[in-house]
Amino acid sequence: MTKGTEQLRLLPWAGPEGKPCYLAGDGVGYLSRLADNMEATQLGLAVELFQEAKQVLKERQWTPGELHLLAVQLTEALGNVHRIAVSRGARLPTPDDLGDEEGGQDSSHPAVCR
Repeated sequence: MTKGTEQLRLLPWAGPEGKPCYLAGDGVGYLSRLADNMEATQLGLAVELFQEAKQVLKERQWTPGELHLLAVQLTEALGNVHRIAVSRGARLPTPDDLGDEEGGQDSSHPAVCR
């Protein structure tokens, strides 16, 4: 399925039935760029939501509905940030990989949802 040092990338979106999606390749194709852009968007939205949450809590004036909505949005943002962290962490080189100078990974592999 993949070449020796090639790893699957956990994508920042879920597939059918909420299952994780993975991409095999060298990280330079269209889907890799799309995933990079989506990760950047998700992280940016998480920062904005974090700032909003700090302001709402600082003012100490909220309705139960507003607090519930904030909790729902923060939960979703935290889930996105966690998925990005797991994806990026899995792609960090291990000590065994640092000495490997071989490139040549094939970017023609499709995305896979499991």
